[in-house]
Amino acid sequence: MKTFTLATSLVLLAAGAADALTVRGAVAGGNLPPDLRVAGVVVTPFGQVVQEVSSVPVEKGQFSLELPTTAPSARAQVALTPQNVNWPGVIDPVQVTGQAQVAELKLFTYRDQNNNGRRDENEPLREVMADVRGANLFVVWVNTDVSVTASKGFQAGLKRGWNAFLVDVGRAVNVQPFADSTVVSVRLGR
Repeated sequence: MKTFTLATSLVLLAAGAADALTVRGAVAGGNLPPDLRVAGVVVTPFGQVVQEVSSVPVEKGQFSLELPTTAPSARAQVALTPQNVNWPGVIDPVQVTGQAQVAELKLFTYRDQNNNGRRDENEPLREVMADVRGANLFVVWVNTDVSVTASKGFQAGLKRGWNAFLVDVGRAVNVQPFADSTVVSVRLGR
């Protein structure tokens, strides 16, 4: 299996609850297929693909992926409970303040083989793991403000709409808001 690195500069444009989250980046290394797309995909708490919310082509090694300000579909949302928080760095016991609907988003790539600008069933998704110096990028949508806490110091205050964090797991768990200047590295298996 051949791998190449996808060095990604991610920009969060989320000052308010309804603002969009934009992911901008550059793909580096290897020969990139001309039909490569980057997609933001909502997954279940168990990682199963539910809904592609946005995708863009990689052009000249670069992309800019904007997540919509609208909510993911109802079938992509689940009730946020301590039992279904399978996020990076979350270890029991988990506490959730209030009741909320949530949708976890992961980045994927795929080859748009028929160039129709969207993913078709015969175009396999490949999950892309994004990190910054060992901290994982985590993106989640919630329908209302809510906080999630867990063991080893995990604390995430979520605002209505899309939220992005860098989660560093070590002896303690450090959750940092995602900043405009963040550069994320991604490895893609081919």
